[in-house]
Amino acid sequence: MMRRKWRELRNSLHLSPHRAYIAIPTRPPAESWVSPSNEEVLNRAYQIFAERVGEVEYLIGYEGNEFAFTDNVEENLLSITSVHPMREDAVREFLKKANADWSVVEKLIERGDMLETHYRGKKFYVRRMKRVDGR
Repeated sequence: MMRRKWRELRNSLHLSPHRAYIAIPTRPPAESWVSPSNEEVLNRAYQIFAERVGEVEYLIGYEGNEFAFTDNVEENLLSITSVHPMREDAVREFLKKANADWSVVEKLIERGDMLETHYRGKKFYVRRMKRVDGR
């Protein structure tokens, strides 16, 4: 069964990219059932892609806390967290660099613009999505 799925993956690679990235979730994924694959599965995927693609790279680690900011720290946080969740340590470092304090996050959460969530033992902050009806 699993060999058939790997064969299907290999045979479905009709594109000709110069580089392929194999990623695992390092932040809370949109679906709660999603979890990172083990090393054996990642290696197998790597080998399959390497047969068809020039360069293959893993995206399997946290990429760091380097985020740009302007004088509007609230808007900066909401912009960043609308693209991807920020780990608590990244938010704290961001606030420190922006000469702001944790009250900014508390205000965003209280106002309903941001949520605190947990993933793999770490706290993350995400922008709350507005519903279609505006609530």
